[in-house]
Amino acid sequence: QARLVESGGGLVQPGGSLTLSCEAPGGILSSWGMGWFRQAPGKDREFVASNRRNSGSTFYSESVKGRFTISKGNAKRMVELQMNDLKPEDTAVYYCAAGPAPMTTVREARYWGQGTQVTVST
Repeated sequence: QARLVESGGGLVQPGGSLTLSCEAPGGILSSWGMGWFRQAPGKDREFVASNRRNSGSTFYSESVKGRFTISKGNAKRMVELQMNDLKPEDTAVYYCAAGPAPMTTVREARYWGQGTQVTVST
């Protein structure tokens, strides 16, 4: 089973920034779009951002559009999520995922990471 590995979560104050990284096997990055989902306590997992493998087109949920950016990392086999102007409602476990683009729903994802906690609080 292919494995995605997230890193970069933590505690940040409102208005702050964090960058999440996802390392994926080469075969995954060359075959699928990549994306991020999140799950807050007591809520369903929801779409955050994704991209298309070839065109590089990106997709964002309305709640993060203009604040979050999904991109390829500087290192090979990495995808990043740059999160700016973070709000308490962004607090959640963030999951990296791979699947057919645009992959804006949970059921479209084929592979998942283990998740990384992001907490936005004073």
